[in-house]
Amino acid sequence: MKIEVSDAAIKWFKEEMGLENGDKIKFYSQIYGTSPVQPGYALGFTKDNSPLDMAAHTEKDGLVFYVEERDLWFFDGHDLFVDYNEEQDELVYNYTKSE
Repeated sequence: MKIEVSDAAIKWFKEEMGLENGDKIKFYSQIYGTSPVQPGYALGFTKDNSPLDMAAHTEKDGLVFYVEERDLWFFDGHDLFVDYNEEQDELVYNYTKSE
C-alpha cells in the first residue's frame, strides 16, 4: 500500500493541526461513516507520534503519514491519495487499486 499526500493537504495539516517537523499522522478506520472501499466505515486521522506497527507510511515536508497493520484491512488493496479541496475547505481521499 502506498500513501501520497498533496502539497495543499500538507499545508492544511500544518495550519489546522499546528504540526511541526517530525510529527506523525495516523490514518485509521472508524465505524459509522462512508467510503468507496468499505461501506459503513470512514477514514479518520489523528496526530500520533507513537506508532505501534506501521504497515505503510510516507514522509513529506517533515511529516510522517502512516497506517498501522490493524487498519490495513480498511483499504482492501487500495493506495491512498490525500488532497485538499479549497472550495469545500476539507480533505479529500482518493483510493486506487494497488498494482
